[in-house]
Amino acid sequence: MILELMTAEFRLEGCYSLKDKRKRLSGLRHRFGNATNIAVCESDYHDVHDRSEWTFVVVGNSQAVVEKTFAVIEDRLVNSVDAMLLGIEREAL
Repeated sequence: MILELMTAEFRLEGCYSLKDKRKRLSGLRHRFGNATNIAVCESDYHDVHDRSEWTFVVVGNSQAVVEKTFAVIEDRLVNSVDAMLLGIEREAL
């Protein structure tokens, strides 16, 4: 069993309230949280209007499955999130 963690940090240009921030990023939990091999949560900057950090934990029975899952996550983060992706860090657990 392979278990890896990925942290993504975002800047939300023009976001002036926590309500707006939650609205712009709420789809992350719904998009990825229903997958059986992914756990997702907002992990930092909870009370900051224009920044956010999200952590994804992926479990797979092979490194290839984990890599493919992270590739899908990264693609969706870049192409469908209404925020600027500042960086991604990965860590094997």
